[in-house]
Amino acid sequence: MSEVNPRVADYPIDRQFLERWSPRAFTGEPVPENELRTMFEAARWAPSSSNLQPWRFLYARQGTPHFEKFLALLVDGNKVWAKNAGALVVLISKTTQPVSGTDKVAPSRTHSFDTGTAWGYLALEAMRLGWAAHAMAGFHVERTIVDLGIPEDYRPEAAIAIGRRDDKSILPEYLQAREEPNSRRPQRDFVSEGGFPPPDRRPEQF
Repeated sequence: MSEVNPRVADYPIDRQFLERWSPRAFTGEPVPENELRTMFEAARWAPSSSNLQPWRFLYARQGTPHFEKFLALLVDGNKVWAKNAGALVVLISKTTQPVSGTDKVAPSRTHSFDTGTAWGYLALEAMRLGWAAHAMAGFHVERTIVDLGIPEDYRPEAAIAIGRRDDKSILPEYLQAREEPNSRRPQRDFVSEGGFPPPDRRPEQF
């Protein structure tokens, strides 16, 4: 695990934002229940529209009867490495919210936005504790809904592997080259003062 972190910030930020990344090489060491709960506690304090807190975390720890069921929900390309995670998590969000003063519910416009913020808090807390968290879009959504008994007013957002980092040599060769912190596009590609930039002044990636 001697990779060099190539990330350089263009403006001053805390190092935690550069040090957090999503590895795939894990030791298989189970995440202790109390440390996993500490990660969920960090997620608990994420900002939330109207304080609705739409996030829900379903989890299975390595070495427990639930782990293989969660692992089976992943696409094959993710099973290859996630089998060595210390815990697997499925993050879902509640897609409806109560209508104030009534017994009705309405669609929630911010459920995914808020739930994504909770994931970010969890990922940073995992790193602080010496673990790494890797979120995945590559899982079987319909099977996840059925196998985990998810109600129809909840949306599966991501699967998450949490583990203690291992050397990249344990990975298949095609993944070893990707086992390093990647970079990010510059701010000019996603920040614009005053409104969306017109076509003649719009960066190619905006």
